[in-house]
Parts: sequence; C-alpha cells; structure tokens
Amino acid sequence: MIRQFGPETGLLLIDVQKGVNVFEHWGGGPTGRRNNPQAEDRMRALLARWHATGLPVFYTRHDSREAASPLKYHLPTGDQIDGFEPTPGDVVIGKDVNSAFVGTDLELRLRQKGVTRLVVAGFFTNFCVETSVRMAGNMGYDTYLVHDACATCNRIGPDGTDYDPQLLHDISVANLHGEFCTALTTDQVLGLTHADALDLDRVQGNE
Repeated sequence: MIRQFGPETGLLLIDVQKGVNVFEHWGGGPTGRRNNPQAEDRMRALLARWHATGLPVFYTRHDSREAASPLKYHLPTGDQIDGFEPTPGDVVIGKDVNSAFVGTDLELRLRQKGVTRLVVAGFFTNFCVETSVRMAGNMGYDTYLVHDACATCNRIGPDGTDYDPQLLHDISVANLHGEFCTALTTDQVLGLTHADALDLDRVQGNE
C-alpha cells in the first residue's frame, strides 16, 4: 500500500533543459520527434505542489562530455526550460553522465534533507530517467516514476529501424515498474500530497 507523501519525499526533476528538444542530436535523425508534449506542464504541476507543501525539490542539470551535445552549460540550450528555474531551497545537482548519482553528491544531499522516498520525472525516459531510477531503486530508495511527466524522442536502431518515441517510453516504464520503482500518474502523485490523503486507494476512490 502506498502511503501519503510526507517530508521524507523528494521530487527529482531530471535534465529539464532546453536542449532536450533538439531531437536530431538524440538519435532521432532528420525525422527527430518526441512523445508526450504535456510532460512539461505536468512537471510544473508537480513542482508547484512540492513548493506549496514545503517538500524538498531536487534538479539535475546535465553538462555533457560530448562536444556536439546541446546540453552544455555554456550554451543557451543548456539552460532550464521556462518555469523550471530553481528557487531558494531547491537543490541543483550537476552531472555529466546518465545517472544522477554517478560522480555527484546527490546521495549526500538527499540524506541531508532526510529523503528516503524519491518521486522522479523528466527527460529522457529511456536515458537519464531510467538510469537514475534503476540506481535509486538499487540503492534502497522508495522510488516512484511519474510516467506521464516524462518524455523521450525516437531512436534509429543499428538496422535503420525508426523506433517510435511512445514505444520507447512505454517499454522503459514497463521495465522499471515493479522492479526498480512504482510508476504513477501525475494525478495520483498529486493526490498523495494532500493533507488528508492516507494511501493510494483513498486517492483513487477505492475505499
């Protein structure tokens, strides 16, 4: 049973930077495209609720090692997407690999804030989100993936197959759910932050 999210529950927003929409770079080729255009609005709703309730917020910002990457701090595409500028009290974690935990002080910062449960959303579902969620689960965090607040782009396989972004997203969520995390919708997560929410069954109206 999933209980109400309290002060031990941190929101982790992965790489919400303008360069994620440079689809050609991410393996999509000239037909580059992404799924879930509502992802940013749903992440903004999560962010607003976390700020309103005083729950801890964490961002990762990617500063790629790749020369051609749009996710570099010195480029305009490395900036945060509008509406995701960190506010005082938010924790920003710089990273240069897929996992939010490798080569960063994220684990230390989570411990300092008393976080044992992580709610994760961001970009890309099958890259940095999936890698970070897998590692969080293996490290013992009670981890929740807000699957409708994530997105990815298409990928061209080694045989030239153009894999649809929604398919890639869905497969990543299916791989993670029940093994490394629990996948929830934005509405379910928001419901679990209400002061009178006791558990997920109550949020879903099953009692």
